[in-house]
Amino acid sequence: MPKARIAVIGMAGKWSTEILADALEARSGYRQIIHPNRLHLDIPNQQLIADDLNLCELDGLIIKKIGQDSGSLALQRLELLRVAEAQGVRIFSSPHALLRLLDRLTCTVTLQTAGLPLPPTCVTESLEEALACIARWGEVILKPLFSTKARGMLLLSQAQSEAALRLELKKFQSRNPMLYVQKRLQLPGEDLGLVFLQGRYLGAYARIAGANTWNTTIHSGGHYAKRDLPQEVIDIAERAQAAFNLDFATVDIALTSEGPVIFEVSTLGGFKGAQSGIGLDIAGLYAESALSSLMGPG
Repeated sequence: MPKARIAVIGMAGKWSTEILADALEARSGYRQIIHPNRLHLDIPNQQLIADDLNLCELDGLIIKKIGQDSGSLALQRLELLRVAEAQGVRIFSSPHALLRLLDRLTCTVTLQTAGLPLPPTCVTESLEEALACIARWGEVILKPLFSTKARGMLLLSQAQSEAALRLELKKFQSRNPMLYVQKRLQLPGEDLGLVFLQGRYLGAYARIAGANTWNTTIHSGGHYAKRDLPQEVIDIAERAQAAFNLDFATVDIALTSEGPVIFEVSTLGGFKGAQSGIGLDIAGLYAESALSSLMGPG
């Protein structure tokens, strides 16, 4: 019986995309990377084309990257991929699930309605409400609704003058009309990524902040380390990823003096942390899981 043909939606030349494509090729003999900007929907013929390949004829797709930046374009690309899914192509993770992850507000509302612990957060179009949050919480982080690796985030403090705060808020709101205002929590110099595959917990890594930065992202100089966590934290993360029905997920959690809080759930990152922090060949495990779900064990 021939092996299933699974292509990777991602960026050729990017580490995580390439190792996933390599892992699929090693196990199935098929290697194909499709840049998300190459998608072409042919409605009369009910085809989704990329570089002369009809994606609707593949067995599966793994979405590794949907674009360099999140936003409406990423959402539209996911809508195009739904065409292949509707014709029976198995997509890991489903575009339906990813549509609730890329928008920070949708992700937050999903977690909140599931009763999961979140940082104090206010979402508003009112500059006055945002100023009131700064006065109440002392320091806040403004977060774009579409961003990754802390890009575009802004730290504001009540130590700044009201005039300076108004100016910063207006500049931020010119790019982000809906203000997502989150209390800056005092973290122990790190936050955590908990890794799940098909809902099964694989391990946790810490992102440890670099010098002279308020965030812990590797993009800002942080580094990874393995962490062993209490079951109560793992249980919270398990509930968080289950709310989205993902094939692969990382749950970002911080341990605060008031208990664990969830920052976000993602399915498009986590490979570097899983490998560097935990020592997992997550690309190989993901490829095996995807192929097994299509072809059966062995």
